[in-house]
Amino acid sequence: MRSSRLMALLLHLQAHGGATAADLAARFEVSVRTVRRDVAALAQAGVPVWSEPGPRGGIRLVEGWRTRLDGLTGDEASALLLAGAGGDALAGLGLDAVAAAARGKVLATLPPQLRVRAGQAGERFHLDAPGWFTDAEPVPCLAAVAAAVWAGHRLDIRYGRPDRQDRRDRPDGADGTDGTEGTDGAARPGRADRLVQRRIEPLGLVLKAGVWYLAAGQDGDSQDGDIRSYRVARIVAAEPVPGPRASFTRPADFQLDRWWAASKEDFVRSLHSWPARLALTALGERILAGVLDPLVARRALDTAGAPDADGWRELDVWFEGPEVAESQLWALGPHVRVVAPPSLRAALAGSARRIAAINA
Repeated sequence: MRSSRLMALLLHLQAHGGATAADLAARFEVSVRTVRRDVAALAQAGVPVWSEPGPRGGIRLVEGWRTRLDGLTGDEASALLLAGAGGDALAGLGLDAVAAAARGKVLATLPPQLRVRAGQAGERFHLDAPGWFTDAEPVPCLAAVAAAVWAGHRLDIRYGRPDRQDRRDRPDGADGTDGTEGTDGAARPGRADRLVQRRIEPLGLVLKAGVWYLAAGQDGDSQDGDIRSYRVARIVAAEPVPGPRASFTRPADFQLDRWWAASKEDFVRSLHSWPARLALTALGERILAGVLDPLVARRALDTAGAPDADGWRELDVWFEGPEVAESQLWALGPHVRVVAPPSLRAALAGSARRIAAINA
């Protein structure tokens, strides 16, 4: 949005004392012409910005002028950076009041024209993170977990164990004994004999489709790279570790976004371990990603060979199991042929005959 870029441009000029139009264009991934229009908009809004010609010139703010945004507290600045997660997420992290204060300070520092524009954002855009037909699951320990993540403190947690037959909700499949899940897919603590005790080193929180996950090492394992995922809704108690053992050293090379991306891919691969060889038409290949998980579809298409005389290509696909394979392949209709295993081909053919007989 242009208003966001104008604010970012203003803060960049204040922090760096000025910059050339070319440098600003490269930084904000726009054209030099767009930068000049943005500078003109700031000037029209009352910001004392000017351009100095020549090889050492550039775009600068009048010396001594500053926006009051540097009056933000650390918590307020953090809340602004997390604002895209939505109001419910900020409330769960205990940052809703802080975020409101930060928004008030930002609006108060803007020139009138930009203030009106920024105020309209909440009227025109709304983020609803959870998927359809699902309720947000309760996360009573989220605030305590978030506080430990911020502070870099160890936690003693009690955590629900999963039903072994259903471990789909673990994004990395790392801890096969953790979490419980109801038949409706909502996480909830199990019976007392299903709870386990863990001492963990919390490194980061991820909000995925309305579900909170915690990245953490077990006590002393973070430095060894043994990072596991915990569904926060399954944490039924979280207590800070007291005394000299409270703090831990965060791994210097840990990056939450990269870890999460790798964990998601590993999780999908761990679920899909039942192989089948298929032949697909060109149309079948195009719709494969809509039938399977996109990661699984890409993995399968990477194995595709050359097309035969009729345009069919053979490839290897990994499913969760034979029943899931049969149900998913129905969506490909006449654009799929099972090469192997024979049991899947027979199951698909048998179901087709039964459906044809019923609808004859």
